[in-house]
Amino acid sequence: MIKYLPLFLVSAAAVGMETALTRYFAVASWSDYGYWVISIVMVGFAFSGVFLALAREFLVKRAAGLFAILPAVLVASGALGYFAAIINPFNPLQLQNPATYLPQLANIGLYYVALLPFFFGAGLFISLSFVTNAQSIGRVYAADLTGAGVGAVLVLGLMFLVPPFELVPVLLPALALAAWFVGKYRVRAGVAALVVLAGAELLLALGPQAAVSPYKPVYPPLHTPGAKVLAQVERPQGEYLLLDDFTERVNDDISNDAAMLGYADPPRSYGLYRDGIRIASLPRPGGVASGYAPGALDALPYALVARPDVLLVGASGGFRIAEVLALGAAHVTALEPEPVLYRALKHGLGGSPAYPADAQVSIEDMPPRAAVAGAAEAGARKFDVIDISADFMDAAPANVYAVSAEGFAADLGALRPGGVLSVPVSIEDFPAYALRMLASVKAALALRGVADPQAHVVVYRSAWNARILVSNTPFNAGEISALLKWCNDRSFDVSYYQGIDVTAARDNLYNDLPAVSFNDDTVTSFGADDSIADEAGDVLAGQPSVSARAFDLRPVTDDRPAFYAILRLGKLSLLLARVQILPQAEIGALVNLAVLAQAGVIALLVLLVPLAAPRQAGGARVALARSVIYFPALALGFLFLEIFGIERASAFLDDRAAGFSLVLSAMLIFSGLGSFISGRFSARPARAVLGTALVVLVWAGAAMMLSPGALAGSDLAFGLKAVLVVGAMAPVSLAMGLPFPLGLEQEEQKFYLAWAWGLNGAFSVVATPLANLMLRNIGLHAVLGGAIVMYGIAALSFPACERERKFGSV
Repeated sequence: MIKYLPLFLVSAAAVGMETALTRYFAVASWSDYGYWVISIVMVGFAFSGVFLALAREFLVKRAAGLFAILPAVLVASGALGYFAAIINPFNPLQLQNPATYLPQLANIGLYYVALLPFFFGAGLFISLSFVTNAQSIGRVYAADLTGAGVGAVLVLGLMFLVPPFELVPVLLPALALAAWFVGKYRVRAGVAALVVLAGAELLLALGPQAAVSPYKPVYPPLHTPGAKVLAQVERPQGEYLLLDDFTERVNDDISNDAAMLGYADPPRSYGLYRDGIRIASLPRPGGVASGYAPGALDALPYALVARPDVLLVGASGGFRIAEVLALGAAHVTALEPEPVLYRALKHGLGGSPAYPADAQVSIEDMPPRAAVAGAAEAGARKFDVIDISADFMDAAPANVYAVSAEGFAADLGALRPGGVLSVPVSIEDFPAYALRMLASVKAALALRGVADPQAHVVVYRSAWNARILVSNTPFNAGEISALLKWCNDRSFDVSYYQGIDVTAARDNLYNDLPAVSFNDDTVTSFGADDSIADEAGDVLAGQPSVSARAFDLRPVTDDRPAFYAILRLGKLSLLLARVQILPQAEIGALVNLAVLAQAGVIALLVLLVPLAAPRQAGGARVALARSVIYFPALALGFLFLEIFGIERASAFLDDRAAGFSLVLSAMLIFSGLGSFISGRFSARPARAVLGTALVVLVWAGAAMMLSPGALAGSDLAFGLKAVLVVGAMAPVSLAMGLPFPLGLEQEEQKFYLAWAWGLNGAFSVVATPLANLMLRNIGLHAVLGGAIVMYGIAALSFPACERERKFGSV
């Protein structure tokens, strides 16, 4: 197996580089643009397969020399590509401006020019390994997949130790090491690779250094005079910076009349940023001041429920705990599943003190679904108030499951009769987000058997944020009266309660909230307006609303968990014309569309390669026709199931980075093992592929049945959850390692080996954005269903030719 070690190392480094570059874009720019990296990787692999198919004879004759020189070339192209990415003047804000986006499209093209050579070279090394070892396809594919899986695990470990901008230099030595195992030229190849590695490391160490984009929220406070970085934490979830400067204050929505009412201003704080985006305030030494609490938007539930037992979802660095206690809570159970925030609460961080021990306070790191699991059982603990902090949903990707319809339904089941669930939503970008949250609340009440949700919901707001209060019993007249007085005293506006007179309420607004016309990019207002009040009643009643024509207001669910997904992508021309007003959180969908369009063109070009090279392709029309279907179906099916697994594992682990790495590593390593044993099925390959399709079908059925309970069990020890994730992915991944090498073994012309590799790369580019868009707009069940269909198509189109006739048909 030593002959496959260079392939193993190149595959590990390629996946490591892909992950490292994705992290680079997440920190230096925005995580949405990490989709470019996936596109560049797979385009490079696709082009390498096409190049090898068209120039096979020339390249195979020189294979030994190419294997010797490619590691050094990869070191050089990896370093130069990363260097070029660092100095690229890409401006994401100008990309969202129709008047300035053209130069930024050119800069995106420069990213491709810079990074494509590395992945083309890596793909050429891998595909050439297939062609020159056609008699051992299963072993070659096993080395490729297991190398990639180990690379994914390696980078996950490095993220605990190495800043994101230093990952690429750390990975380059693996490529230089590969040169020492490439056959008769290994000594010269190894020395050349070491020389190139030394130059590459010097270039990256002494040249311009990667930095956070000046367009990210962390940039201004980081460059404020006197600003200090008090702590820096490296984790797979991101790079965390704790900042101290005079601009950092508690990020809470306070009444404009707070000073007049005698409430203190929010105190100075430290700011905790992850990948350049602020996720929480942390207290300065001296304790957590809470004199501003009675004037905060989120204080209303404590005026409606006396001495409540509170489940606080998100501690906001400890400030929300102090607020809730100051507002009269009898006991607070604070949930903080974000690991660095939890560490700060329990042990302090960078000079910010830990939250002091208090008999009235329990701090847990479990996710909210685990905290309320089993609340309907006899004797289970119930709460008077379940309060979701305003910064909780954006503090970690998996936190979005707290605001799904199923999540709200579980919360309502954990309330005592007359208890209150308090749900925040930002209306700074689009008031329509509040309407979508209302739709999720309505769906949750339906799950709890409430036929008429309107009496169970009230909505109030400031100019920038809204709060939705939900009760498992109807709000009574006394509670509505208390609500109106409390909001009036603090100059907040009430947008909905059952029986509200919207016209009369508009005459006494404190905070104007006009409707934004998405059709003509204008803000229209005829006097004071409250666009949430105009439509909240219709949403809760299940009636069509004005905003539903422009936005997708369907409820967020566990199956379709993307909250920031209200844009209707069918109106693409309108979206592009209004791109400058789109929230950053919505841009990912447009990036996916762009990558998908590009991927479709590339996939078509790769499909047409045999027409451009009829001599190399030969006349095996049956093989050609089946290959056109078989290998794309495998690429789509594998990626669809991978993305489904990542999404479900991320929710179960409550950790996006761990979910991604564990699922990716498990699938690659166990698929590699499946490829390694694929030779045992050579006598009946079509049966093995059919068996794989059946395994995928059975696994998918089990996954759909077990998914609803996964979030409730997410309070298990992390190590046990990780083992369960790997154990769940292992059997289906083992089976999915069989079809690709078995299909390649049927391709008797080596042209098809390289072309099949190109097809796999090209349709992997298609699969990733397509699956993400399906998840966003249809749901996870559609992504998993797509995997089932693709493997079924693969089984029906298995490209058996001479080998099939030799062993007999099935």
